[in-house]
Amino acid sequence: MQFLDVFNLVNVPTLIPYLIAFIVLVVGSYTDLRTREVPDWINLGTIGIGFSISLILSLVYWNHSFILNSVIGFGIFFGIAWLMFYTGQWGGGDSKMLMGLGALIGIDVFSGKLPFLVNFFINSMLVGAIYGLLWSFYLALVKRKKFVVSFKKTLEDKKTKKFRNFTIIFIVIFVSLFLFDDSLYRILYVYAALLAGISFYLFVSVKAVEKSCMLKLVTPDKLTEGDWIAKEVKVSGKYITGPKDLGIEKKQIKKLISLYKKKKVRKILVKEGIPFVPSFLIAFIVTLVMGNLVLLFL
Repeated sequence: MQFLDVFNLVNVPTLIPYLIAFIVLVVGSYTDLRTREVPDWINLGTIGIGFSISLILSLVYWNHSFILNSVIGFGIFFGIAWLMFYTGQWGGGDSKMLMGLGALIGIDVFSGKLPFLVNFFINSMLVGAIYGLLWSFYLALVKRKKFVVSFKKTLEDKKTKKFRNFTIIFIVIFVSLFLFDDSLYRILYVYAALLAGISFYLFVSVKAVEKSCMLKLVTPDKLTEGDWIAKEVKVSGKYITGPKDLGIEKKQIKKLISLYKKKKVRKILVKEGIPFVPSFLIAFIVTLVMGNLVLLFL
């Protein structure tokens, strides 16, 4: 039913943006999986096409809602993408892809019902969490020897030990409530205790994966704009780049290449992000077919 609601076969203006969005997500997923980046021509092109189609439709049908929805969609997703990028959750390609979808499909805030992109974003958070965990488990399995060593080291880390102590306190509290409370909530205390323990080991596992499976050394000429630098790079005491940059810039790459040729810099430690665009594609398809997963299960 959701699929038919979105793709009203007689509504060509609605159909075109969704078809383009699907194609863009397929191509973006392919490049993200293959090269760990989404080229700017895809993302910026999507933004341009989105505004262009909306403007043309507004002129053809003499209805300003097309371009207005496109501007609103871009604006809202620009804010979300900016927040996700500067908190280190997404890379530049992921953020630009989201902005492109906002401009292409748009958000109608006056429709009286949840817009498609709102349902898509909610689904993408759920799908993205599961996708990220599965990808982390895959990396841990492929590089299990490094992962095991990193997992043990992470368990001995001071911050991890503090987190472990808090987790133990929570578990003791919930177990105590279970033992001394005869109400119907007893089973919830058991679940809460299990969830606390599982969450701790998931946290340690993800950290271990990041340290053992997602770091690599590359020469400066292999760097691309937006790469996350894992270790600060200084030459003669002068800062060049580092983790606080949240993505290296072209001018920094040029500087590093120049220093590399002068043999003042060797390899740079880079953090490889999870190719996240495929999770957008999955969430897009799920939203078309099933709608909002949260509302569906509620």
